Amino acid sequence: VQLQAYGGGLVQAGGSLRLSCAASERTHSSVSVGWFRQAPGKEREFVSVITWSVGSTYSADSVKGRFTISKDNAENTVYLQMNNLKPEDTAVYYCAEARGWLPHRASAYDYWGQGTLVTVSS
Repeated sequence: VQLQAYGGGLVQAGGSLRLSCAASERTHSSVSVGWFRQAPGKEREFVSVITWSVGSTYSADSVKGRFTISKDNAENTVYLQMNNLKPEDTAVYYCAEARGWLPHRASAYDYWGQGTLVTVSS
């Protein structure tokens, strides 16, 4: 499985971006696709996850109410709509795929995209 994350960029605080994660294939219907981020000097952090089959979601408290994860089965793509961005959201954002229901630990994920940089200026 190859995952490609894109859509990052430079945005002012309060602005919005939409990230996309396109997959070459889905290995199994019971997979979840998650977004993680890693800021300079910090550990990789869970952001949000969605189940591919029914679209159930789970997000970190730090992004609830601001970020929305969604999917398009026809396009084999998962999106992360990020609104009201803050400087502390600055990071490289990665998408990943895992077997199982809404995992939030990076170790549960088998496939990772290359990351896309989001920079939020104050």
